Amino acid sequence: MEEKQMEDTELYAAAKDIGLLPEELDRIKELLGRTPNYTELSIYAAMWSEHASYKNSIKWLKTLPKKGKHILAEAGEENAGLVDVGEGWACAFKIESHNHPSAVEPVQGAATGVGGINRDIFTMGARPVAQLNSLRFGNPHDEHTQWLLNGVVKGISHYGNCFGVPVVGGEVAFDDCYGVNPLVNAMSVGLVRKGETISATAKGAGNPVYIVGAATGKDGIHGATFASANITEDSANDIPSIQVGDPFMEKLLLEASLELIQSGAVVGMQDMGAAGIICSTSEMSERGGCGMRIDLDKAPMRQANMEAWEILLSESQERMLVVVQKGKEKTVEAIFKKWDLACRIIGEVIPEDKLLFYYHGKLAADVPAASLVLGGGAPVYEREYKEPAYFKKWKKFTIDSVPSPDDLKKVALALASHPNIASKRWVYEQYDSMVRTVNMSANCPSDAAVVNIKGANRALALTTDCNSRYVKADPETGTMIAVAEAARNVVCSGAEPCAITNCLNFGNPYNPEVYWQFVHAVKGMGRMCEKLGTPVTGGNVSFYNQYEIKGKTEAVFPTPVIGMLGILTDKAHQTTLAFRNKGDMIYLIGRSREDISSSEYLYSYHGIKESPAPYFDADEELLIQQTLLGAIRRGLIASAHDVSDGGLFITLLESAMPHSLGFDVTTDSEIREDAFLFGESQSRVVVSVTPKMEALFVDYMYRQKTPVTTLGHVTKNELRIDDASFGFVNDWKEVYNHALEKVINKV
Repeated sequence: MEEKQMEDTELYAAAKDIGLLPEELDRIKELLGRTPNYTELSIYAAMWSEHASYKNSIKWLKTLPKKGKHILAEAGEENAGLVDVGEGWACAFKIESHNHPSAVEPVQGAATGVGGINRDIFTMGARPVAQLNSLRFGNPHDEHTQWLLNGVVKGISHYGNCFGVPVVGGEVAFDDCYGVNPLVNAMSVGLVRKGETISATAKGAGNPVYIVGAATGKDGIHGATFASANITEDSANDIPSIQVGDPFMEKLLLEASLELIQSGAVVGMQDMGAAGIICSTSEMSERGGCGMRIDLDKAPMRQANMEAWEILLSESQERMLVVVQKGKEKTVEAIFKKWDLACRIIGEVIPEDKLLFYYHGKLAADVPAASLVLGGGAPVYEREYKEPAYFKKWKKFTIDSVPSPDDLKKVALALASHPNIASKRWVYEQYDSMVRTVNMSANCPSDAAVVNIKGANRALALTTDCNSRYVKADPETGTMIAVAEAARNVVCSGAEPCAITNCLNFGNPYNPEVYWQFVHAVKGMGRMCEKLGTPVTGGNVSFYNQYEIKGKTEAVFPTPVIGMLGILTDKAHQTTLAFRNKGDMIYLIGRSREDISSSEYLYSYHGIKESPAPYFDADEELLIQQTLLGAIRRGLIASAHDVSDGGLFITLLESAMPHSLGFDVTTDSEIREDAFLFGESQSRVVVSVTPKMEALFVDYMYRQKTPVTTLGHVTKNELRIDDASFGFVNDWKEVYNHALEKVINKV
């Protein structure tokens, strides 16, 4: 090693500064058989950070179901999940977070999150066809929240619109707990012909290793470490850790990569995301059981005088590492020249489990590849966890402690105009949802986005879901509900739930109460995925979503976002949420309960924050979904919309508004009116049925032994409940469509 050796005191201090524990430094010494230099220390700090190694979560992630009839690549095998969607097509999809970067620089933080997740998809050989997102912010009336919201939406829209992939769905929610630490989760979905994917694997001693795409700079250095630390008052000083994206270069990189894969010259390819070159070289080598010799100074640089460790850890965007078959260098270089992109050989594959990094001819680092990665030498911890004191306390809530409201219309108006429920059109109208002409749910909404597979008789159904109030109240039940609602949304659109990806957003894993939330959320996810037959294809764990202000630490609500993929096997079965015709009958599938626990109604209207999650029964949910999918495939229903945030009234309103129709319904006399209309009892779906199909529908429901209630019928434009007029639909549309915009624009 050319770097001078540090004294022990100096070494441990340096390790602490970059996030390594003392016992981890001791382990590094043992692995190397010597004292590491600073470059090697930086390598291990990045690769053993929570963001890269999942050292505090992998024990529990391994308990999730991974196998299923559609799975082509199980979780952990590749950069994204890969699922057989039929007719010779495979779907690659994944969701990841970019929370901390977005907290301090929202435009670039969100933009590079979008860019990174898209690269994970196209480095597998799949062309991205759809994007979704899941966003959480603080109080929307707060100026800082508005700055974050404006920046994040701008970042997502600019990058996605320029890159040319439609944003087809997502969710936006607000709560004070996200005020300093927003959540920005981006999902990308791509299509590839089966058998035409490429693996992120290095092999073949002597094969050249290329770095392609953008030049390397100092942006994003120690970004993985930054993502594995709390947000503090000083986090704004970490802006050098934020990467800067270029969507136009990414578009060129996409086309060049797909052409390169078709050339047959590629052995393996991986995006340079968190931890940059060191991540790609180590993970690709470990998968292939080999190593690499790399000359760092051969990488294209956009900044002078970079140190070896800076080059290794840079997270400059729009870069990829490609291992190519020896002898096909000219083919590769011609393709990248055509697309006007940098393409440089920086090393070669070697047979030993070693990563040898040279800088100006001198050996800067010598580390075993397998020692760096998850499943190899990266540490695995089992953290302490304990049930929080609030958990049992919140279960003591009863509906009897809440008075029945005198004015139901007043409650309905408050919910319809609440930023968590009202239309997010101010957000999604900034996104291009029609580019590539694959969005089949753009003209009339459905519970999940439906994306066309051109040339096939089938389509994809996609959604992101999580009610973090439920998860805070009961992590296991709340996460089961998140999976169930995602699947229910897919079914309401006419598709069969197939598989999930997840983005698990939690606080500090060293806090036993936070870790308890994480453990029980994973248990709930596993239970519900097993029940529904929707294996987990991969995803992202994002810990340390909390902030320290004046010595006080606050974590965000536990937010395990579920990205669900469904297969619409016949496009003729696509189902929207919109009522179609005056006179159609309205039915409620599922059982209503006197339950307002953790509802938006209880939480926001009454200001009662402490209550359990809603009652939930997994078997009941499965029956509802199977029955509903059967009804759709038999052509028995005209529309379907699940009951979720805001309860039954909001579901009816959202079904009425697209075609400016109304409804006339009767509440259940055995249930409190506020619970029936605004409670969020689970496993319920509102469907409309034409008079012609009504008898067949009722007979089918009877045979399925599934709870169903007649609510009423579709009207011309008036909203009536128990013979009382709630006004006309266009007035409600005005409130619902513009409520969020008025808050943001301070109207």
